[in-house]
Amino acid sequence: MSTARTRKSIAPAKSTKAVKDTKESKAKQTAAAKKAAEATKPPPKAAAKTTAASKKRKAEDEDEEKPQPNGVKKVKTDLLAPAGEAPKRKTAAQKTTTAKKAKAKAEINHAPTEKLNVYVFGEGSSGELGLGSAKGQVEVKRPRYNPNLDPDTVGVVAVSVGGMHTAALTHDSKIYTWGVNDQGALGRDTTWEGGLRDMDANEDADDSDSDSGSDTAINPKESTPGEVDLSDLPEGTVFTQLACTDSATFALTSEGDVYGWGTFRSNEGIFGFDPTTLVQLRPKQIKGLSKITQLAAGANHVLALQSNGTVYGWGSGQQNQLGRRILERRAANSLVPTHIGLPKGIVGLGAGSYNSFAIRENGDVYSWGLNNFGQTGIPKEFDESGASKGSDVHHPIVIESLHGKGKVTCIQSGAHHTVAVTDKGELLVWGRLDGNQLGIKVSDLPQDEVVRDSAGHPRILTVPTQIPDIHAVYAAAGSDHCIAIDKNGKAYSWGFSTTFQTGLGTDDDVEVATLIDNTAVRDKKLIWAGAGGQFSVIAGLPAPVTNGVNGHA
Repeated sequence: MSTARTRKSIAPAKSTKAVKDTKESKAKQTAAAKKAAEATKPPPKAAAKTTAASKKRKAEDEDEEKPQPNGVKKVKTDLLAPAGEAPKRKTAAQKTTTAKKAKAKAEINHAPTEKLNVYVFGEGSSGELGLGSAKGQVEVKRPRYNPNLDPDTVGVVAVSVGGMHTAALTHDSKIYTWGVNDQGALGRDTTWEGGLRDMDANEDADDSDSDSGSDTAINPKESTPGEVDLSDLPEGTVFTQLACTDSATFALTSEGDVYGWGTFRSNEGIFGFDPTTLVQLRPKQIKGLSKITQLAAGANHVLALQSNGTVYGWGSGQQNQLGRRILERRAANSLVPTHIGLPKGIVGLGAGSYNSFAIRENGDVYSWGLNNFGQTGIPKEFDESGASKGSDVHHPIVIESLHGKGKVTCIQSGAHHTVAVTDKGELLVWGRLDGNQLGIKVSDLPQDEVVRDSAGHPRILTVPTQIPDIHAVYAAAGSDHCIAIDKNGKAYSWGFSTTFQTGLGTDDDVEVATLIDNTAVRDKKLIWAGAGGQFSVIAGLPAPVTNGVNGHA
């Protein structure tokens, strides 16, 4: 507050002493009277400021009563105190409402809301299936409902699968993780000092034919879904997507920020989480990223799509999966998210273990990274052993062989093969096939598009080829197996099955895409699948399908 200055009195002209004394006496009296009067009035400038503040408060009060678009009265965000008083504090309700309004204005991503049943199968000796440490969890041959993720009590709405761990997002924005936590991929403390234990068998009543293996002895804190420690994050943070690598987990928020924990690995071992951290045990915001709308993760790299179509990549770049050459002496620079050279108009991402994809709004799909089995879809020369000459694609290149197909809506690669789904329902595969990774009989393939090794054995399919008789909506690629979901909510799998990761009850390789069918999933509408290194996860709507129509709708 400013203080008004007091104007100085001007002494009268000199005269006789009496006159002078009289005038001086009157002048003193007059000055004293003026001073007393001025003391009773508010300072001019302070009065002006108080009036302006009053007008502002009045205008805010009137504006507060006006109906807003969402039907809620406007809350004042600036309360000015009258002159001489302390500023008024906002009430807790005002703070909460203001914070919610600010978050709503900044929201660019929306969290899924449909609560899901989660089913698991495959190898569980390291807690990958999230079924706990009871007996019978080492090998699950067919889909088994996971009771630890019940839709009524936990409410999972999204899932992501890494090499040996899984993360699940709940309807109230909690994150549950399970599996291997050797490098902090679970984002929580899983120290268990009680020793590894066996428990009584506890077979799920809903899955009488979900064959399982023998006893297990595993860390119950790793093998049971537990909440990620989000205590250091801003209150009210809302998550919308998760993405798992082999040894790390990343989470996207509604405001477009990205948090992560764990570490990346290179050919030499643990590489680091960022330039200053080897292993990040709790969620940490990734610097340099804002307004991100989508994530995609490979074995040891991550892609992030910004709302303006810019793509960033970070992690290990030894196979050129980051779209740029990485100098060994500056290898740690690849742990910093960096712009990837792509044209404008990118609207979608995909990733393989060691390669990457970007989908442009005009339908073009760009690919880069490891290409030793043609998994990028970029034509390469092959030597007499069937191996690719020059096995990496160093920068993004359009996959020309996808032209004439539908627009790609989903694309993933395993270690050396790729699966994609188009808006026409086409289920496309290419890359390595000598382990039945592609789900088609080799004899049915165009032989001029199959590369053979020196012994004449089929090794690589060079162009995207459609798996017949499946109208797909989603597909996932594991290291050497795949799972696809069709428009009716049924799941199909194929490929390497030594640890029952196909969910078909066999440990033999599955050559042709085959329906996954048992009592756990037979009448459910499945909508998502994730394929890990030696296990798989599928998720669907809790209510059964009746006469082809899902009752949950």
